[in-house]
Amino acid sequence: EELAAGRRGERERGEEVPAERGPGAAFHMFVLMEDLLDKLKLLSYEEEALRRHNMRPLSRHYFALPTNPGEQFFMFCTLAAWLISKAGHPFEQPQEYDDPNAVISNVLSELRSF
Repeated sequence: EELAAGRRGERERGEEVPAERGPGAAFHMFVLMEDLLDKLKLLSYEEEALRRHNMRPLSRHYFALPTNPGEQFFMFCTLAAWLISKAGHPFEQPQEYDDPNAVISNVLSELRSF
């Protein structure tokens, strides 16, 4: 009862109470990554995006596990640039040592123009 009253008090002050998550919630990111990979394969990302930049294909859990943030960020930017270009908007491929804030700003700006 005290716990419920405490949670009501938090909601009244405008604070968010985290939703109860089921036992499968920890694996949801892996399912999302597998779905993303399936969609990228349907768009022929291996032939069109990766071969052009001499990059390895993504593993099923590439973005789900934080292994090498710099490499993962560059792969994300490469894929984002390729997808934006594939959608018909010319977009310059970011370079590996570009300022991350500038790259993300450019990607977001281009996506807003859609």
